[in-house]
Order: sequence, then structure tokens, then C-alpha cells
Amino acid sequence: MKRIQEGVITIRESQVKDAKPLMRIDKLVWNSRNSPQIPVWKSRTHYLRNCPPENQLVAEWDGGVVGCVGWRPPTMMFSNAHVTELYIAVHPSYQGYGIGRRLIEAAKIHNRHRGIKKLRLRVLSTNERAVQFYLRCGFTVEGRLEREYQIDGRYVDDILMSCWLL
Repeated sequence: MKRIQEGVITIRESQVKDAKPLMRIDKLVWNSRNSPQIPVWKSRTHYLRNCPPENQLVAEWDGGVVGCVGWRPPTMMFSNAHVTELYIAVHPSYQGYGIGRRLIEAAKIHNRHRGIKKLRLRVLSTNERAVQFYLRCGFTVEGRLEREYQIDGRYVDDILMSCWLL
């Protein structure tokens, strides 16, 4: 995928050099309100093993990495190889500028070219802002796993959302 320049925001394929800034963004973004388990990266190698560059796009703002969208197979079964599961993180200081929407739209295009037909994701019921964001990006609620997690002493639902790339 080629670079897409829109103002000061560039969406491009991830590179190995992006690991450190993306690890810092993960540390700022993820908390018990939006994740059942906060990612802890032991090293750059550990991050790259779990979030390989070929499975991510990054957003740059004036040359600095400010977010990413990545994907992974939901299972190792051939029967759902047409589906991929997304994750997204945008630096808190850059949220609200349309970066997340541009990352999602770029991920749709990129994955459509890879032959993917369906994007899916999971979002905690406590993350209402994210649920609304995904709805605005064309995702629909497919299901809800009630009281799937116990976080900070209370039960939290896991909302399953998807978007078809037809």
C-alpha cells in the first residue's frame, strides 16, 4: 500500500522502527476501562512478534507516529480465513482529529485487497465512546458476551462488532 497524505496525517504500512513509539502509545491508551488485559511488552522483539509490521498500518502526524490499526486471524481455521480481527490505538493527545477513522478506512481498503471479506473486533461495554466510534465507521453489533470479564471488581460485557467489505 502506498502512502496516503491528507493534510498533516499520513497513513502508511508499519515498519520495524515503529515498534518503540507504538509500545509507548499502547502504554498510554490501554487501561481497565477499555481492555480486559492491558498489554505489557517485555521488549521490542516481544512487541514485533505479537504485532508484526506486515499486519499493521500506522498514522503519522508531522512525521511522528501517533497511532496504528492492526489485524490478526481470529482463529487458525481455514473456514474463516476470510475474516480478520482488528485492533486500533491512537495516542490520547491526537484523538478527536479523525485519525482513528482514517486508520479504519485504510484498514478496510488494505484488507479488501488481501481478499478479506469481514472485519471484526471486540470492545468492552464500559468503552461507550469506542462503541459509538465503531458504529460511525460502519460496524454493527453482532453479539454480546454478558459478564464476560470481571474487571476492577465488576462484571463487564464483551461486545462483538463487525463490518463486511463487499
